[in-house]
Formats: sequence, structure tokens, C-alpha cells
Amino acid sequence: MKERQFPRARVDCLSREFSNEVLVYDLQRDVGHCLNSTAAAAWKLCDGNSSPPQIARTLSRQLSTRVDEAVVLLALDQLAAAHLLVEPEVPVERLSRRVALRRIGIAAAVALPLVTSIVAPTPAQAASCVPFNQLCANSGQCCPPLLCVLNRCI
Repeated sequence: MKERQFPRARVDCLSREFSNEVLVYDLQRDVGHCLNSTAAAAWKLCDGNSSPPQIARTLSRQLSTRVDEAVVLLALDQLAAAHLLVEPEVPVERLSRRVALRRIGIAAAVALPLVTSIVAPTPAQAASCVPFNQLCANSGQCCPPLLCVLNRCI
């Protein structure tokens, strides 16, 4: 349960800040995650030494508004689901978004953390095919079911 009490962000991910959001790329899973300002602020405070109540107090100071501990718990659950935290040895119970909204109240819904993820395509998936009657070097470049004949996809 210590991991839940003192969450720690993974350090083997690449991150880059864009205005008030953070883009985190997981090199192990080839997945990119966009963290909104609340989720990004919570993720940055996951140093392994701060508890959720401490993170909530720090976020309240940083954002100049009261941040409930339920918001932090929701952020931690989303970050853990996205594999952006060091995984706990003992599984923790996740707080559902519905339960968090009931605890937080509708007025605070704008401050809810949001983690959006996208899987990066492999080079083969990212490659475009050559359309009909365009130049090609081999049939692998042509859009199926076309073949490269005399350096043209036909």
C-alpha cells in the first residue's frame, strides 16, 4: 500500500511541456500520453515522497484554487492506468470517474485530470502506399492489390 500512499512517476519516459499540457512518450510501450494541466501537475509531484493529501495541498497552492484529494486520487488512477507511475507490487483499488464526480461535485468538473493516450504506429503502419499509375521501385510500395510493373503501380 506504500506505493499508493507515495506515488512515483516513471523516469524512463520522455516528456515535453506545451503551454499548460505535458506530452509523455512511453518508450517501452510506444504510447504517447497527453496530460491536461491538472494531470500534468499531479504527475510532476509524484516523487515517491509525497502522499495524495500532500499532492492536493501543493496543487491547491500551484493552481490557486482548492483541489480536493479525490481529484488527486483520480489523477493517480489515470496515470497508473496509463502506466506512467511505477507499478505497485500490490494492486490498488481504482476510483471510478463517476465516484470521483460524486465526491468532488459538479462545480469542480473543469479541474478534473485527463490523460489521453495514443499508440504510435510501427514504421510499416506509418508508411503510405503508392497509388495507381505512379512511380515505384518495387511492388511493396504499391497500394494493394497493385503491382509495380515497369516502375509504375498497376
